[in-house]
Amino acid sequence: MDEPWLIVGLGNPGPQYAANRHNVGFMVADLLAERMGGAFKAHKSRAAVLEGRLGAPGAGGPRVVVAKPLSFMNLSGGPVTALSTFYRVPVSRLVVVHDELDIGYGVLRLKRGGGDNGHNGLKSLTASLGREYYRVRFGVGRPPGRMDVAAFVLRDFSAAERKELDFFVDRAADAVEALVTTGLEKAQSTYNG
Repeated sequence: MDEPWLIVGLGNPGPQYAANRHNVGFMVADLLAERMGGAFKAHKSRAAVLEGRLGAPGAGGPRVVVAKPLSFMNLSGGPVTALSTFYRVPVSRLVVVHDELDIGYGVLRLKRGGGDNGHNGLKSLTASLGREYYRVRFGVGRPPGRMDVAAFVLRDFSAAERKELDFFVDRAADAVEALVTTGLEKAQSTYNG
C-alpha cells in the first residue's frame, strides 16, 4: 500500500515574513516542491499543498503531500490537522520542518516526539495532534545579548548567515527525503549535527 507522507514546513504567510528565521520550514518546503517539479496550490484546509512523489519527477519516490499552512505560525495545528484528516495521514507519517533556537545556525536534528520548547507552531500542532510526529529541527541559534526571542525569529537571516543559507536549506531537504525513504535512525546518523 502506497500511503502518503505529510511533510509540513512551518512559517508565517506573506512576503514580509518570507526571509525570516521563523520561515525556514517554508524555505525547505519550497525546495522540496522545486525538486518534485511542481507548484503549490491552495487547499481548503488553509494551506498551500503539492501532491506528488519525493525526488526528481519520474523517479518513483514515496508519495507525499508537501504543505505550508497559511495561518500564522501559532495557529498551525488547525490546517495541519485538516490536511492529516483529508489525506488520511496518521501522525506516524507526519514530518514537520521548523526553526530551532537551541541549536547552532544550520545544524540539523531529526527526532520523533518531544516537547515544544516554547515554539508556538509546535505548541499548536501538539495541542491538535499529540507529540509523536517527526521533526526536522533547523538550528537558527540564540538571539544576541538580551534581544527578545520573538523579535529574533521574526528577523531576516543576517548577511553572513545568508551566504550559507541555500546550502543548509538544501541539506535540510535532503534530510527530509532521507527520513521518509530510509527511516529515522539512518537519517539521524547522516544528518544529526
